[in-house]
Amino acid sequence: MGPYVGCWLYCCLPLLFSLAVQGSPEYPRVTPEQVHLSYPGEPGSMTVTWTTWAPARSEVQFGIQLSGPLPFRAHGAASTFVDGGILRRKLYMHRVTLRKLVPGVQYVYRCGSSQGWSRRFRFRALKNGVHWSPRLAVFGDMGADNPKALPRLRRDTQQGMFDAVLHVGDFAYNMDQDNARVGDRFMRLIEPVAASVPYMTCPGNHEQRYNFSNYKARFSMPGDNEGLWYSWDLGPAHIISFSTEVYFFLHYGRHLVERQFRWLENDLQKANKNRAARPWIITMGHRPMYCSNADLDDCTRHESRVRTGLLTPLLIPTGVDLEFWAHEHSYERLWPIYNYQVFNGSLEKPYTNPRGPVHIITGSAGCEELLTPFVIKPRPWSAVRVKEYGYTRMHILNGTHMHIQQVSEDQDGKIVDDIWIVRPLLGRMMYH
Repeated sequence: MGPYVGCWLYCCLPLLFSLAVQGSPEYPRVTPEQVHLSYPGEPGSMTVTWTTWAPARSEVQFGIQLSGPLPFRAHGAASTFVDGGILRRKLYMHRVTLRKLVPGVQYVYRCGSSQGWSRRFRFRALKNGVHWSPRLAVFGDMGADNPKALPRLRRDTQQGMFDAVLHVGDFAYNMDQDNARVGDRFMRLIEPVAASVPYMTCPGNHEQRYNFSNYKARFSMPGDNEGLWYSWDLGPAHIISFSTEVYFFLHYGRHLVERQFRWLENDLQKANKNRAARPWIITMGHRPMYCSNADLDDCTRHESRVRTGLLTPLLIPTGVDLEFWAHEHSYERLWPIYNYQVFNGSLEKPYTNPRGPVHIITGSAGCEELLTPFVIKPRPWSAVRVKEYGYTRMHILNGTHMHIQQVSEDQDGKIVDDIWIVRPLLGRMMYH
């Protein structure tokens, strides 16, 4: 090596290293990414959440024209999130709530600041009131690797099939992994769905690291409980999300069990008083009360913590209609059930005026842990079991009729389960 070459390398290597670092994903940048929506519970509103890698202003520009200027502005704030991993990576989480939206109108928006803007996205403002028919996608247990249901979910969402998404716990596998880079990758993957419709969530066991910090930081749910439990209204339904994990990770605080119980008790009382306006009460929590999977998980045991841990005394007497669960990587629909006893409406029409809540486990969206097998002999309370990748569609037609379908990704979108839940408006508050 000649002296001039050595001198050139000595002078230029620091510059080359600096350029390489700037081009790496860790270099601070302010162009928004991981954009997603949520419904804050206030009619005519929508919250936009995104991530940057350096401090920046939080602004959303929006309008109703597909092209051209975006005339409306909304501002919010950013919070700093420091991941608990060894690198202590720092992310800036931006939240802006849009208000005074016209119900049912499609909006175009972008988020960011003068330092950098996202691309344009579209969403339709949720309709107000009870006299409309919401359509939702429901699933849990979707990972950054092997998210089998995601391509179809993306296509279906872009075609306008859904008004909202319910993700029933377990994201990315796991959001904290690799110093939260897996969480970043997952949030980028779901952006085409989550930036187009409200992406409503509940925590699962895979979010527990560092006291659920990635979950709390990345999602913006209604209420003031960091997204661990909350409720919201959608058309003729009242939807409740709660944490089953407070019963399992007691080292984060036993007081959370009581706090959630008191909140849930109060929320269910209010929902029952409002049955004339919103007849359906729907819940979602990650770990199921019942399941017939061939594993040693909590729901396979007769005395499940979720079933006996204060939830059943609340959910049953208050007449909850439908309970969504995940955790098991399969799909299972139960007969209307209470305390392991079947309470079908009738032999011919079990889901017409059922005398117990309907449980559906929908945890087969796809993750690195693959699918969960079932025990060979079905339990007497198990109606349908599907060990295939897929997700659930729910259409709340009106105050008396609800349509549930399971879409199989293994069979190229074939509907592998299809039921109607029918309840009269009168006399539906109590089962027993």
